[in-house]
Amino acid sequence: MKVNVLAFGIAKDIFGKPAVAVEVEENTTVATLKSALEAQFPRLKQLSSFMIAVNSEYAQADNVLQARDEIAIIPPVSGG
Repeated sequence: MKVNVLAFGIAKDIFGKPAVAVEVEENTTVATLKSALEAQFPRLKQLSSFMIAVNSEYAQADNVLQARDEIAIIPPVSGG
């Protein structure tokens, strides 16, 4: 199945665009998607951490993705 992954902040710079389509197996977990994204975009590994949100909520590593899910990469945020 194909999922669309939205990118924000530095993740958008790493992707080179605001979103990417990623082909994954049915019943793919967030952890598997994260590994696939890091393989496709190695610079993601350089981030101290990044979260994945599914349908506007932070997702756990074992959450199973559906084709219709809205998926977003949330990079680390700094501020003061």
